[in-house]
Amino acid sequence: AGEEHYNVISAFIKSLRGSDPDAAVYWMMRMLEAGEDPLFIARRMVIFAAEDVGNAEPQALQVAVATKDAVHFIGLPEGRIPLAQAATFLATCPKSNAAYRALLAATEDVQRAGPLPVPLHLRNAPTPLMKGLGYGRGYQYPHDHEGAVVDQDYLPDALAGRHYYEPSDRGREREIADRLDAWRTRRGRGS
Repeated sequence: AGEEHYNVISAFIKSLRGSDPDAAVYWMMRMLEAGEDPLFIARRMVIFAAEDVGNAEPQALQVAVATKDAVHFIGLPEGRIPLAQAATFLATCPKSNAAYRALLAATEDVQRAGPLPVPLHLRNAPTPLMKGLGYGRGYQYPHDHEGAVVDQDYLPDALAGRHYYEPSDRGREREIADRLDAWRTRRGRGS
């Protein structure tokens, strides 16, 4: 209860982030033994999977959501089993908060620059009037090109060249970083 509730959940999350499955399970069991709602713990793991593991191990979010569903479906005491499985999995995943950092950086630009217009080539043109106004003109359909990558801007002009998502060198993000570097080089925009 009270402040200790927040101290224990903080210790749990920090143990997951610190890649310590033993401490994570200990703090999780402290919460459960004290009567914490198991769905609260599962919700925190869903957030953690997206915020702290991210694309370093994309399966983490699926595991966390499946855990939430399993705990909701079976309840306690058996719900402790999928919670422990998820906690140990998340703790042992490679970690990256690159997607979360991208969200924060994009939010900052949205708030700073306001509602910038969508470039004409990215606008849908379902009517002759819209086509006449230039909507969709010059859009290159990536699947019609080698590697499904084209040299085309997708951000408003005021943000051209901005990079929000910078993958880490951990887990699956290492592959994503290599792929992004190759695409950016191909587009002549470098890393």
